[in-house]
Amino acid sequence: MIEAILWDNDGVLVDTERLYFQATQQVMASAGVELTEALYIEHFLVDGRGAWHLLEERGATAAEVGRLRDERNELYGRWLQQGARLIPGITETLEELNGKYVMGIVTSSRRDHFDLIHANTGLLRYFDFVLASGDYPRGKPHPDPYLAAVRRSGVAADACVAIEDSERGLMAATCAGLRCLVVPTGLTRGGRFERAHRVLESVREIPEAVRSADL
Repeated sequence: MIEAILWDNDGVLVDTERLYFQATQQVMASAGVELTEALYIEHFLVDGRGAWHLLEERGATAAEVGRLRDERNELYGRWLQQGARLIPGITETLEELNGKYVMGIVTSSRRDHFDLIHANTGLLRYFDFVLASGDYPRGKPHPDPYLAAVRRSGVAADACVAIEDSERGLMAATCAGLRCLVVPTGLTRGGRFERAHRVLESVREIPEAVRSADL
C-alpha cells in the first residue's frame, strides 16, 4: 500500500524544463557552441551530466565555464520571475491526493530557482517537505535525492512511489528502490522508460495509478 508520493518538480509540477534548455542554449551559443535539443536531452535529461564539457572540449577554462554557468543561472532566474506555467491538471491532481499521502518534492533545481518557480504557483501547500540541490550529496541519476526523501518521509521505500518525467529521474528513483510512475513531456517523450512501473499520458492519471491494486 502506497503511503508517500515523491514528486519531481520541473516537467511534472511546472513546465520549466524548456526555459532551462533555452537559457543554457543561449549562453552556450555566445561561446560558440550549439546546444541542440537532442544534445540537451542526452546530457541533461538522460545522463544528468550537463553540457559544459562541450565548452571544455573547445578549450574553455574552468573560470570561463563558471562565468557562463552563472550567466545561464541569472538568465533563467529572470525568466522565472515572469511566472512559471503549471503542468495542465496538476492542481486538481494534488487536490485529489491532498491529505491521503505524505507528499514531498524531490528536485535537482537550485533552491533559489525553486523559490522563484513557486513564488506564485500555490502548489507548496500540498507538500510536507522539499528537497532541492544541496540537500543530498549527488544529484539525479544517482539515488541520493530519493534515498534522502525516503528518510525524510518516514515511510518505508516499498510504500513510496516516485513521479518523474525523465530517464535520469527514473534511474534515480529505481536505484533508490522505489517504484516510479513516468509522465513524459515534449522533451522526454522519446525516452526509454522500461524500468518504470507505468508510463502515463497525463498527471491526471496519477491518483488512479497510485490507488490501483497492482502498484
